Amino acid sequence: MPIYHSIIRPLLFKMPTETAHEVGIETLKIVLGSKFSQNLATKHFETQKLEALERFGLSFRNPLGVAAGFDKNGVVVNQLSALGFGFVEVGTVTFEPQKGNEKPRLFRLPEDKALINRLGFNNEGTPKVVERLKKTHRECVLGVNIGKNKEVALEDATENYLKSFELAYDVADYIAVNVSSPNTPNLRELQKAENLEELLNALQNRNREKSNAAVSAVASKASRDAAAPLKPLLIKIAPDLSYGETEQIVDICLRLEIAGIIATNTTVRRENLETGSTTLDKIGDGGLSGKPLATMSNYVISNLYTLSKGKLPVIGVGGIFTAEDAFEKIAAGACLLQAYTGFIYYGPSFARDINFGLSDILKAKGFGDINSAIGSSLVKTNHEATG
Repeated sequence: MPIYHSIIRPLLFKMPTETAHEVGIETLKIVLGSKFSQNLATKHFETQKLEALERFGLSFRNPLGVAAGFDKNGVVVNQLSALGFGFVEVGTVTFEPQKGNEKPRLFRLPEDKALINRLGFNNEGTPKVVERLKKTHRECVLGVNIGKNKEVALEDATENYLKSFELAYDVADYIAVNVSSPNTPNLRELQKAENLEELLNALQNRNREKSNAAVSAVASKASRDAAAPLKPLLIKIAPDLSYGETEQIVDICLRLEIAGIIATNTTVRRENLETGSTTLDKIGDGGLSGKPLATMSNYVISNLYTLSKGKLPVIGVGGIFTAEDAFEKIAAGACLLQAYTGFIYYGPSFARDINFGLSDILKAKGFGDINSAIGSSLVKTNHEATG
């Protein structure tokens, strides 16, 4: 979209980063606030060159979704859907509302096509966000990403997550558990095997209770005797994990029948950036997203796919700016995709461009569909290694 690159983005990039984001959200609310305007946008940003996908019991219009962090409070779900995204993940939400960390807390690195954030789960709280979502007749798959309140001690984290899970269950098509943000003190400790198993086991047990109760309320005895379908529960992990830690997470997820893994969150690393050290020192702490994350994310995705033998669905996120970037994640083992930073840099036509380009790449490489391309780079690499 030339007007975005030549006029709109330069204006937005003159503003403080968080202010520009807020302006973008408000603009989406106003410009695409009506069903009529959303229908027009949907036709303009049509992405149906790709076939719909079935993932963990849900049907996705296309593989590209909006990552958590863009629409924290669930205010522009249908607007984002109208721009061509196949699904939207709102949040991260915490049970109690949070203001987040002190401003400034969101920064652009234009030379690296990246962002650094230390927002700190700023959100209106799960109860308010869920009430808003109940009134939204959404046009796409909806994920709700839940996290821990900052002041909640690690030993009380499970109960805090359960409170958000209880509420999100009624509106979400799937629920993502964020244990990997670097901006909440000690949150990443929940990725350790013993902590993670306790948390996910408690959430999955509650998931079964709610699913069984829902089935019992409406089903015949024969249906009640059958296993109730669970709400898809996913976990979002960091790119900074060791191979051994990743292996432990895969084992836990397979044993507890977790629906999938979102790989990855932002990184705390700062290697090989074009942005100078003086600027980085001035910015300080925070999670890095965008182009520099692509290789790290792909590495984690490939490890997840290999360790799970393809049995654990992976949503690939981190550094998607082009259709080629998207294909690399699929070839590494991702079955769905998410983006945030690339959308910020490339604007309203981003989802359409990625999906159309991805369709062309699949055809050029001889793949009949996305499913046949998942993990294809790993198959080739293994063949070359043993050939």
